[in-house]
This record gives sequence, structure tokens and C-alpha cells, in this order.
Amino acid sequence: MAILNFKGKTFVQNHHLTVKYHQLIPKKGKSLTNKVSLNDNLIIHGDNLKALKSLLPTYAGKVKCIYIDPPYNTGNERWVYNDNVNSPMMQEWLGKVVDKEDLTRHDKWLCMMMPRLKLLRQLLSPDGIIFVSIDDNEVHHLRMLMDEVFQNNHVAELIWHKKYGGGGDNKNVVAEHEYVLCYSKIDPMSTQVLNGVEFDYDDFVDYEIDEDGCYYSANESILMRGPNSTPDKRPNLCYPIKDPDGNEILPRNGKGTWCYKLHTLYEKIRNKELIWKKVKDKWMLYKKQFLYVEDEVREKKPRSILDRRYSVGQTGEGTVILEKIFGEKRKFPNPKAVSLVEFLIDLATETDRNDVVLDSFAGSGTTAHAVLDLNKEDDGNRKFILVECEDYADEITAERVRRVIKGVKNTKDERLRKRLGGSFSYFELGDAIEMESILEGDKLPSFLELARYVFYTSTGEEFIPKKVKKKRNFIGESKEYEVYLFYKPDIEYLKSTALTLERAKKLGPYKGKKKLVFAPSKYLDTDYLLKYRIEYCQLPFEIYKLKE
Repeated sequence: MAILNFKGKTFVQNHHLTVKYHQLIPKKGKSLTNKVSLNDNLIIHGDNLKALKSLLPTYAGKVKCIYIDPPYNTGNERWVYNDNVNSPMMQEWLGKVVDKEDLTRHDKWLCMMMPRLKLLRQLLSPDGIIFVSIDDNEVHHLRMLMDEVFQNNHVAELIWHKKYGGGGDNKNVVAEHEYVLCYSKIDPMSTQVLNGVEFDYDDFVDYEIDEDGCYYSANESILMRGPNSTPDKRPNLCYPIKDPDGNEILPRNGKGTWCYKLHTLYEKIRNKELIWKKVKDKWMLYKKQFLYVEDEVREKKPRSILDRRYSVGQTGEGTVILEKIFGEKRKFPNPKAVSLVEFLIDLATETDRNDVVLDSFAGSGTTAHAVLDLNKEDDGNRKFILVECEDYADEITAERVRRVIKGVKNTKDERLRKRLGGSFSYFELGDAIEMESILEGDKLPSFLELARYVFYTSTGEEFIPKKVKKKRNFIGESKEYEVYLFYKPDIEYLKSTALTLERAKKLGPYKGKKKLVFAPSKYLDTDYLLKYRIEYCQLPFEIYKLKE
């Protein structure tokens, strides 16, 4: 595999491991739900690298579909490199706009993308799919970067026909397309990772449906193509066949060749894989393709060019829909078409389970809109997670979602007037959970936030808030441990609390799993810890580190 090298790579390839966990602060007033919860649809305002790290305790290995639309790095987007990496060169990059005159803009873009893609991969489920929109500015770099991060599990490079007609965006060629790179966490060559699309009968001419399936014109499919498809190159494949009236037919009137040898072709006719059908007084061979298996429509694979046949919209659609939702023009650059994102999500998710869809470059909230629209259409149960770092996260991203959930009243668009239904919880990215600050009483996290942190980092398993029993100090159970946390966001409590013999006894009898206990200090020696099957971890110094 070719390796992509760029300035700063050595400093960012493991940067995602050093990013601190941050508190996720619920904002009831900005949410649209009766009970704010991390298990709801989510909108998170804050730096997306830090937010992705903070989502790991709850969603690592749980996200079925990721769609992101990162900066295309055109030089006109005015994005800023903000990752505080421990490198003098990269410290110089901080806070500076990346424009066309920046000779390191490709390096900065790759340094921004690499740690985010690595965290996204950790969040992806074993059978999960990631889609990334991009254009010619970075598609070549992104392809190599994703090959590295996703271990060559490349599924497809989809081409979105984003507009039809003219445009002044290029002096030499009108760019009518963008790309959507698709990767999986597992080997896509060993199993089907994308859903099919419904069979479109309009793709075919002169078809009929009977109790067995659908017949469609396949004259070209039984003819060879390419430089070796001439009688002089393949004389054994240029032979006459007789139609039901006894007339002889040659491939391309004697200028072409069949795909099959004579005996194979007649065997396929005998087995009704190929059948004769008269069209305009002329017999033609048709290939039979079964579309129905046990009364279920067999879906076909999507094609790599996403154009009008898939109703995936164009660039202008996103802007028009945004204007209809807000009733005015919003200065928001190039929002994606809802129909495009909806099509991609449909390729990766199921309707009958609670698949999670994540977008960490949420922008105007198109992905949430697409999830809600798709759920309404097929009675699905998909859930969305949006992360947006800009100040418009509430007034545009979340507000759009609020309006489509409730229904947009003052619009002529019937689809937008209908309530899509649903809810979401809004969170702000809070302070980092600094273990050293616990003893100093500085910016102490809540009990639940610290519980999420220590449970995930010590077990690598999902933290479930419903399992917490605060009075017993119980925060959850993993495959190996019952986990307990003695903690309050109170410096006096931390100074005076220790794991004592009395507290050890109250944890209850041994039930097949050791007890993993986090506390500021302990008054038990090793013999008692062994007797009560306890592994003790002092706050804050003995927090286990989760391996990548």
C-alpha cells in the first residue's frame, strides 16, 4: 500500500489518543425533549475532535452510518486549524485562516482530518459505513488517507452529478460533479456492506413480468465487446443461430461475436436463461433476470454515478430548502441536498432497528433532516448525532431540526409543512475532565460525567446511565467487573473519603465478578482487597487507559 506523507503527520497520527475527554453539558432550553439524555437524538455544540472523543464512552462501536461534509479546502472557505498539537511548527498554524496563498494548506487539511477519521472509525460499528463528500481539491489525498485509517476497506468512490449546465467555477472545464468516498470497517470484498436499491423497471425496454420474473432486452449482453470481439480474433464465437422461424442470425450481422460458445448458448436457451421474443416482427434473444424471490423484490446494487435516476438532488436544492424552512435567505454556503444524504443513509441503515447516524461536520443540519425524513417515509427508528463547532449551532443547525420536527407552517412546500416528529437533546462541550484537577478542586466534573469517563477508560465498554445506583456508588457492570465510584464534586468530600473495611463490606458478596473501585484513598491492605475480590484505583492517578 502506498503511504501518504505530509508535514505534521508524525505529530497527529496518534493525537486522537492524547485528546482529553470533555464534559457534555446538557442544555434543556435548547433541546426539544421532555428529558435530556445522551441516548436521545443529539446535537452537540463544540470542537468536533473533542466532541467525538467525549462520545466514545457511550457510542464507541455503536454508530452504523457516518456522513461528513468537511471543508473542501478550496482556499475560499476561511477555515482555521485549531488542534493544539505539541509541535512548534503546528503551534504556528493555530488560529490562522487557511487560504489559497497558504503553501501548507494541504498539509494542514490532512493534519485536521487524520485524528478525526481515527475517532470516527472507533465510533463506527463492526458493520458500519462512512461516507465523505469531497471534490477535486482533496479527493486524491483523502483517498490515500482513508485507505490508511480504514485499512484499505474501500467500498466505492461515488460520483454525485451535482449540477447540469454551465458555471464559472473553472476556467477550462465546467465541474458538474463531486465525490462521495465510501469505506467500511470490515472487508467489503468478503460480504455485502451496502443495501441494494429498488429495481427500476424504467431501466429496461419491452419488459414483461410473469410468475417467474422479468424479461428484458439483452441482445448486447450476449455479444462480446472490446478489441477481441471481431470474427478474425474469435472465429469460434462468430456463428449463426436459428430463430424460432428458422432464420439464421449472425452477431452484429457477421461483424461481431457472441459471449458464449455454440453449445453453451443453446444450453442457456434450453434452460430458459435466454428466451426468444418477437419484437416488431423480428425475433430477439432476451435474458431472463429474476426479480422476485419468495414474493420479495430483489434489490440491485447501486451504480457509482449518482444522477437523476436516483433523485439525489443538486447543489441548489440545499439552499432552496433552507430558505423555505427559515422563510428568508440565510447566508450559509453550499448546504447539501437532503435527498443525497437521505439516499446514502438508506444504503447503510435498516428500518427495523435503532441504527445511529453521525455527522461531525453538521453545518445546517441536513443529516438530521434526512434521518427524520427517511424515518417518516419508511417508519424507521434511526437516530442522529450532530456535532457543530460554529456559533450558529443553535440558531441554524438546531433551529432547522426544531422546525422540521414541528412542521414548517408558513411554506408552500407540502413536505415541509408536515410534522416529521421526533426529539433531540442539545449539549454544549464543557471543560476537560482533568484527573489532576480533582485533588485541587478545580473545575470538578459531575458524578455522572466522571462515571462515564472512568467506566469507559477502565473497561472499554459502553456506559449505561440507567444502570447507575448513586447511593451504592455503583456505576455499571462490564464483562469482568462490577464498577464502583466514590466521588462527589466537593473538595472536602474528596479529602475525607476513603475505601474502608465498612465500605468494602457494603459493596456486597462476590457474584462471579471482581469489584473495580475508584476512590480518593483506601484504608485496606492487600489481604483485605484479595478477600473481598476488590481491585482498587486511586482517583485520579490510576485511571486505566483504553487501547486504540
